[in-house]
Amino acid sequence: MSQFVLASGSPRRRQLLSQLGLAFVVRAPDVDETLLPDEAADRYVRRVAELKAATVADQVVLAADTAVVLNGAVMGKPADPVEAEQMLARLSGQTHVVFSGVSTNGPAGLLTEVVRTEVTMAKLSADQIAWYVATGEPLDKAGAYGMQGIGMALVAGIVGSVSNVIGLPLDTAIDLLGRQGVEVMRA
Repeated sequence: MSQFVLASGSPRRRQLLSQLGLAFVVRAPDVDETLLPDEAADRYVRRVAELKAATVADQVVLAADTAVVLNGAVMGKPADPVEAEQMLARLSGQTHVVFSGVSTNGPAGLLTEVVRTEVTMAKLSADQIAWYVATGEPLDKAGAYGMQGIGMALVAGIVGSVSNVIGLPLDTAIDLLGRQGVEVMRA
């Protein structure tokens, strides 16, 4: 089996999987992604990824959800440039955590893993933050930065999966798809 459904509207997830030459179709799921009161970030991304994976019943499906967490608080996508600047100012010089829940649903049942990556941001000046926000890049990204773009220059260090920070931990996705019978990275 070589084709699967990507249950995600994320252009970054599509791009990462396309770079591997995988055959998939996109079906963006309509699920409630609201963080529940007192829900831990790792449980949140697991729950949402599993909800997304359960939206397709007739094919192998891959779904994921990612959260950026600073000092225990989940940082979503900024609503506007002002909020993006505020988020980046809070992240400046700090280490935060990126959690992704990755789920597949198929012949092997529902399989889910949660991946954790630590990211340390460089100490950013107000001018650097304003310049970056003016590029428009941070406005559709959790935590207000994009590791796959200009935002890479804001990162001082990373412990864990770079592709997780971009939006999909590829090693985990490949493993879970393989366990569902999807041929990935085979000669």
